Amino acid sequence: MKLLSWNVNGIRAVLKKDFTRDILAEDPDILCLQETKARPEQVEVPLDLGAYRTYWNSAEKPGYSGTAIFTKTEPLEVTCGMGIDAHDTEGRVIRAEFPDFQIVNVYTPNAQDGLRRLDYRMAWDDAFRAYLLHLQKSGKPVIWCGDLNVAHEEIDLARPKQNRGSAGFSDEERAKFSALLEAGFTDTFRHYSPDEAEAYSWWSFRGGARQRNVGWRIDYFGADETALPAVASATIHPAILGSDHCPVGITLK
Repeated sequence: MKLLSWNVNGIRAVLKKDFTRDILAEDPDILCLQETKARPEQVEVPLDLGAYRTYWNSAEKPGYSGTAIFTKTEPLEVTCGMGIDAHDTEGRVIRAEFPDFQIVNVYTPNAQDGLRRLDYRMAWDDAFRAYLLHLQKSGKPVIWCGDLNVAHEEIDLARPKQNRGSAGFSDEERAKFSALLEAGFTDTFRHYSPDEAEAYSWWSFRGGARQRNVGWRIDYFGADETALPAVASATIHPAILGSDHCPVGITLK
């Protein structure tokens, strides 16, 4: 089973590019999207993608944030949000449960320039970690994926010294990601590629950053201890264009 996660930076925009061709070429069984920036009624999914059932969690604010899951297999259950009013208005979490596992698709809030949203971001990270731990109590393996808006270690971005303390590479955000891993979850890409450098999933639109591979790895697949044995590989797909992010993926045995 192949799973892909992609921050598309606007589903309506990326559908005008090569989204359909690229997704059909990759042929994922489950596709998790972040920053959809649309309600489902605003999106006309191409007939070529008709094999997928689609589930959406859109932000209350039009054209902002949002997540979606495209899946070939009908889930047993789909839930939106974490059940916390303070965190559930921006469409940032959607979960699908299948017979053998549950997957949580997340678009973590950005701490923003000057770290002006850092306090909210810290509360979010704590709430999201608690939410995942709550899901574990069901006894069903937990996989999470999405744009976590943090580069965890210096190897995860091209210019760590210049970006130290910036949004996405502040000590506080990195510590919260460490806490998530210490709670029993594994960064699947680093599990399989512990020393691979220059492997990024996001590049600024400015200054030809993508062409020069001056990027950040801020998109992840994570797995708890019961899900990890089923993860056969973890990948990044920088050749797929259309967004300032590229897809990341895992294959399940």
